[in-house]
Amino acid sequence: MKLHGFIASSGFLLFAATPGAADTYDGFGHMMWGGGHGMFGGLMMLIFWALIIGLIVLAVRGFSNRPDPGTGQSAVDILREPYARGEIDEDEFERRRAKLESGKRN
Repeated sequence: MKLHGFIASSGFLLFAATPGAADTYDGFGHMMWGGGHGMFGGLMMLIFWALIIGLIVLAVRGFSNRPDPGTGQSAVDILREPYARGEIDEDEFERRRAKLESGKRN
């Protein structure tokens, strides 16, 4: 699956680039924001967390079983398939289509 390859390669690149974005202690027991690298260290930390959150969102979307809205077929489109295969004749197709369009159910 394409998503698995993307997550694996992103994870590798992310963890290969993180040592420069690590926080350090200032000697007084306080963590210095950005690891003492000034603006670049802070920017790297923000990018790091944005990538982590982005990977989590992609993983949740990729593994959810929920179908995307708008990509499904309509009931009439599904009815056309057996008609096209010759499983139902034209009279049966028209009767079922009329029922579907009027909103009635069996």
